[in-house]
Amino acid sequence: MVAHAVSAGTASPATPRPLAIARWLLAVATLVLIMVMMGGITRLTESGLSITQWNPVTGTLPPLSEADWQSEFELYRQTGEYQNVTGPAGMDLAAFKFIYFWEWFHRLLGRVIGLAFAVPLAWFWLRGAIPAGYKPRLLALLALGGLQGAFGWFMVRSGLGSEMTDVSHFWLSIHLLTAFFTFGGLIWTALDLRQLDAQGRGRSARFTKLTLIVAMVVFLQMLLGAWVAGLNAGLASDTWPLMQGRLVPEADWSRGAWWTFTHDPFWIHFMHRWWAWVAVAALIVMARQVKPRNRRASIAIHSAFGIQILLGIATVLTGVALWLAVAHQVVGALLVGAFAWGAHVIGRERV
Repeated sequence: MVAHAVSAGTASPATPRPLAIARWLLAVATLVLIMVMMGGITRLTESGLSITQWNPVTGTLPPLSEADWQSEFELYRQTGEYQNVTGPAGMDLAAFKFIYFWEWFHRLLGRVIGLAFAVPLAWFWLRGAIPAGYKPRLLALLALGGLQGAFGWFMVRSGLGSEMTDVSHFWLSIHLLTAFFTFGGLIWTALDLRQLDAQGRGRSARFTKLTLIVAMVVFLQMLLGAWVAGLNAGLASDTWPLMQGRLVPEADWSRGAWWTFTHDPFWIHFMHRWWAWVAVAALIVMARQVKPRNRRASIAIHSAFGIQILLGIATVLTGVALWLAVAHQVVGALLVGAFAWGAHVIGRERV
C-alpha cells in the first residue's frame, strides 16, 4: 500500500515529442519563406529606407495620426534617397505611405516570426517535450532569428546617410543569406526530428564531402544574387544570353580587380548569370546520389533549380519585373530547402 502510494505520487517522466516539434519548425519555416517574399517586395518597391528608426516595441504600430505621418515623412526627407531620388521624382505623402507600409509590414512579420518561435519553444521546454540534445540547436535557431533582425537594421542604417541612395549590398547579402541559412536550418532540424520519431535514432544527419562542396557552390551563387539585388545590377542588361551585345560585358577595371568583382554591377551580373550553370551542374551530381534513396527529394532539387533558371532569365528579359524578381528570390529559398532535404537524405548514412 505504501509503495503504491509513493508510486502514485511520483510525477511520470516527460515524454519527448519530436514529431510535434518538427511540424512546428516546418510551420516557422513557412513563415520565413513568406518573410523572404516580403523582403523582396520591400526591396523592389524601394521601401527599405522609409522607416529610419529601429523601435522593436513602439514600432509595432504604424503612425496613427496625420501629425505622426508628417513626422515620419520628415525623417525620411532627410535621407539621401529622398534628396537625390524620390524627392526630385515628386514623392508626396501618399506615395510615402505606400512604401512605408511595405517596410512596416516586413518588420511586423519579423516580430510575428520571433513570437511564433519563442513562445512554442518555451512551451515545449517547460513541458519537457524537447528530445535530448536538441535544446542547444533550437536556441541557436532562436539566436539566428534575433541576428536576422539586427542585420536588417544594420542594412537599413547603412543607407541612411545623406550621401547614400540605397543600402549597402554587403549588408543586404548578410541579411538575405542569414534568412536562407535559417530556413535551411529549420528544415534540417525538422527532418532530424522526424527521423527520430520514426526510427528512434537520436543522432543528426551529417554533411558529406559532396554536399559540402555543393553547398559552397550554391552559397556563392546566392551571394552573387544578393549583390545583384543590392546594386540593382539586374538592370545592367535586358538581353540573354548576351549582355550589351557581347558575351562578356564591359566592366570598370580602373579601380582594381577586387573592386570590380565586388562592386561593378555589369561584372557581378555577368558572374551571377554564368556561375548559375556551375551550381546547376553541382546540384545535378548531388541529385543523382539522392535519387536512389529518395526520389521525391531528387525531384524537388531538379524542379527548384529548373524553375529558378527560367525565372532568372525572365527577370532579365522583362527589365526586372517586380513579381518575377520576387518569385526568383522565393524560389531561391525553396532551392535552399530542397538542397537541405537532399543533403539530409545523403547524410543519414553517416549516422
